[in-house]
Amino acid sequence: MIKLAIVGTGGMAHTHAKAFNAIKGCSLVAACDVIPERAEAFADKHGIPEVYADVDEMLAQSKMDAVSVVTPDASHAAISLKAIAQGKHVLCEKPLATHYGDAKEMADAAQRAGVINMVNLSYRNASAIQKAHQLVQQGALGRIMHVEASYLQSWLSAKHWGDWRSSPAWLWRLSTQHGSRGVLGDLGVHILDFATFAAGDIQSVNCRLKTFPKAQDDRVGDYVLDANDSAVITVELTNGAIGTIHTSRWATGHSNSLRLRVYGEKGALVVDLDQAWDTLQICRGRAVDKVEWKTLRCGQTPNIYQRFIKSIRTGRNDQPDFARGAAVQKMLDACFESDKTGKTLAV
Repeated sequence: MIKLAIVGTGGMAHTHAKAFNAIKGCSLVAACDVIPERAEAFADKHGIPEVYADVDEMLAQSKMDAVSVVTPDASHAAISLKAIAQGKHVLCEKPLATHYGDAKEMADAAQRAGVINMVNLSYRNASAIQKAHQLVQQGALGRIMHVEASYLQSWLSAKHWGDWRSSPAWLWRLSTQHGSRGVLGDLGVHILDFATFAAGDIQSVNCRLKTFPKAQDDRVGDYVLDANDSAVITVELTNGAIGTIHTSRWATGHSNSLRLRVYGEKGALVVDLDQAWDTLQICRGRAVDKVEWKTLRCGQTPNIYQRFIKSIRTGRNDQPDFARGAAVQKMLDACFESDKTGKTLAV
């Protein structure tokens, strides 16, 4: 039996709890949150016996094998490092940290400790992106020339997930003082991993960020709304391809849309998660001259929670690990610096 604790019991933590409870041989033994009432309610909902308001106390008193870190971004590093120091396996929400230095420290510490470490880049759960990675690696598209990727949401312009103006769960994502690095840190981490996992590593970036006025004095209560809302990144990959990667919370009409297009000299593919997670569109071979696309079924792939538990059982660390999380964080840091300086920067 793999015993697991969840730190941070907000919205995303419920997804973690449901997923781990569905895995045979996995038991949730503790929940921890700085808001005790929220932790109590979370534990009651998911049948978790132990509740804590302090991570140090939980690590000292609870008997668990692993920790799932589902706190705001700014606390990922400190909590994960404490768990690693106690020899616990760690699944951490994305982004791994708020800066590359912290992310690298986490990756190095996990490697030294010999614990399983994974970052929840959850769109790796789509078998379509796994197949896209395989096809590019096998050379099915030939030399890669051009890449286009986007991650679009609309919760700043719509209320399909509720009204962000009255919910701390959304407001903190708009405030750097509350640990947010904006849409680039929140969604950009996903789409950068999504695009580069399939198309290849990034060599350089040129990034433009923008924060739009959305409240009087750009403030709601204690939340100063200064985090970026939209990001546009021009990239060059190490394989020579160029492309654009962009993300926004103002994309009206899009609830949660990820799309990737990869164009090579021998073919092209499109992954569109709004259409399906287990199929992609491909144009190659004789279809290139006819400009015809066909649907490729990609089967199924285990989700991140299943892969994490399997990694603990087998001792073989699956992907994406903390080293990958740190690599994506390095891309993010380069994007922030590019926006600040107005320059194209190497990654």
